[in-house]
Amino acid sequence: MKNRTVPEVSRALLKRLARLQQRKYRDREGLFLAEGLRTVRELLGQMTDPDTLDCLVCTSEGLALFPESSLYSGALFLASEDDFTRVAGTSSPQGVLGVFRQPVFPFPHERSYPGQAILVALDELQDPGNVGTILRTAAWLGADGLLAGPGTVDFYNTKTVRSSAGSLLGMPHTRTGNLPEALGQLQKAGFAVICSSLDGVDFRSGGAWPERIVLVIGNEANGVGPGVIALADRLVKIPHGRGAAKVESLNAAVSAAILMERILL
Repeated sequence: MKNRTVPEVSRALLKRLARLQQRKYRDREGLFLAEGLRTVRELLGQMTDPDTLDCLVCTSEGLALFPESSLYSGALFLASEDDFTRVAGTSSPQGVLGVFRQPVFPFPHERSYPGQAILVALDELQDPGNVGTILRTAAWLGADGLLAGPGTVDFYNTKTVRSSAGSLLGMPHTRTGNLPEALGQLQKAGFAVICSSLDGVDFRSGGAWPERIVLVIGNEANGVGPGVIALADRLVKIPHGRGAAKVESLNAAVSAAILMERILL
């Protein structure tokens, strides 16, 4: 595609893109940024509604790497390398940036579940890579949704978006201002709250899993908070291998993946 066929990005749009690096503007506009060819392609592939895409902004090099961008010509704009770097939010941008509408999902207790169901609750997870990886893993293994409590990094942080591999558009995810209260509502709906905790029992020895589960993954350094632990129907841990453990704990995303695999497969 020749660059002259693509309109140049306006200063107003550049200003808007820069603002979307901040969560308050993302929430206000209901939009999020995705930077990088692979990330943008993954999200475009997950779209079920063309209106989910707000716009695409590419450099000349980005356009050369992204020939299918011509399919979105009405929403496609060309940016200089300098302008792109200022709005991309990464140190080594790839020249392809997408702006997408944030999907809206019902709260977990408002949904219906025909049979077995597993939700993953995040209690003050602060690493966007962990949150994105948990989203991706939950989508792969067939979990029913994620619920983030206060203190958990924004689902639409650009690093979270990148590590979620396009799963943001299809995997139900919501936030709550009071995680213990939300978990209590789910318990009333028949869910068992199971927390990952170093004080728990071996996850392989707790007997059959309940049909409906909320698996709670806690903060990377401090684990699940006491207010949530107090609600737990079961505490489980992943034991270390032979001999003394050479590290204090597992990565939060790895722990979530191991437990989801055991419950779902």
